[in-house]
Amino acid sequence: MTEVIVIGGGAAGMMAALQCALSGGSVTLLEGNEKLGKKVYITGKGRCNLTNDCTLDEFMQQVAHNPRFLYSALNGFTPQDMMSLLEENGCPVVVQRGRRVFPATEKASDVTRTLTRLMQQAGVKVRLNTKVQDILVEDGQVQGVITRQGERLPAGQVILATGGQSYPVTGSDGDGYRLAEKLGHTVLPPTPVLSALVSNAEWVRRLQGLSLKNVTLTLQSGKKRLYREQGEMLFTHFGISGPLVLEMSCHLPEKPAEARVELNLKPALTPEQLDARLQREFAAQNRKQLRNVLPSLLPGRLAEEFPALAGVSGDAVCGQITKEDREKILHTLQCLIIPVAGLRPLAEAIVTRGGVSVKEVTPSTMESKLVHGLYFAGELLDVDAHTGGYNLQIAWSTGAAAGRAAAAASFAQE
Repeated sequence: MTEVIVIGGGAAGMMAALQCALSGGSVTLLEGNEKLGKKVYITGKGRCNLTNDCTLDEFMQQVAHNPRFLYSALNGFTPQDMMSLLEENGCPVVVQRGRRVFPATEKASDVTRTLTRLMQQAGVKVRLNTKVQDILVEDGQVQGVITRQGERLPAGQVILATGGQSYPVTGSDGDGYRLAEKLGHTVLPPTPVLSALVSNAEWVRRLQGLSLKNVTLTLQSGKKRLYREQGEMLFTHFGISGPLVLEMSCHLPEKPAEARVELNLKPALTPEQLDARLQREFAAQNRKQLRNVLPSLLPGRLAEEFPALAGVSGDAVCGQITKEDREKILHTLQCLIIPVAGLRPLAEAIVTRGGVSVKEVTPSTMESKLVHGLYFAGELLDVDAHTGGYNLQIAWSTGAAAGRAAAAASFAQE
């Protein structure tokens, strides 16, 4: 049996090491940070939204990029498998809104602590503060690694699970891309997803801090609708953020400025119903100026901005508003265009899109199609999903697939 080395002690790396050891493999986990699971600690705002209690088909609908590649890995280690693993080992979980799953304590540290204990029990050797400089390959077969300190560690299998480039403070510095490229793999340029959006429109920035609930965002590119969902969003000092915006960012075209973002402030009403309501409001308050009636329809600060956005006068008396102006108000309430200039920096994104091309990786084992004994797991791969625990589950599932396959290969190699 040859040694298996896992590079990276995040979610994918910990799961890969654990499943490899549970499958009988001899495993060493190398982590560049001073502790394991550094990015896991900040997921779910420190509460750790560790997975989503949904079916496989439902899960696949939430994968924004390369979903078919993940089918085998997700089928081999499901969200329910992850929940059971924690439940059965002293870390109970709870299912909350949107079927998001958290540790019952709502402390991310409990998830990392449980996995660390399970790795210890399974015999995983963990080395912290150890970065890898090179992966050694001879005749297309992995031979081991060389650390930054110059130490050569022999191994027949290496699992690369170093993460993407989002939240670099956690150690996700993109070093895994360098290692993969050096071995001939195609690495697609990393870009931010699950990211807030930048808008240069002054009215957007003036609404900083305003949160909207039960609104609908639509993303259009030409005549093609890329996204439409109802939920919550937030105006910020740089543009827009919040759950709807983060999810929508997964569907932005390569040139975000070419996309059209439409905000429906009254999605529960048809245009006919909304028009009838406007006519009732204007008739009931026919002597008031429009600017004094709009707060009954919209949050205060947005009501102040609204006349200019609709192209009507806020001084107009409601009883004298023309049909043409009413139609402008109606249209703007249900199709307010938010100019978008691009995404926030990659360092602020929750997840990285891009990375190792999945065309060069075997889906069932996560093994490289170019180098025998080299495996990939987690965010390093060019896959990503919406918020709700899906990205962490991708890390658990791809890590489990890589760990089990590497263990099997380590036995076959001897």
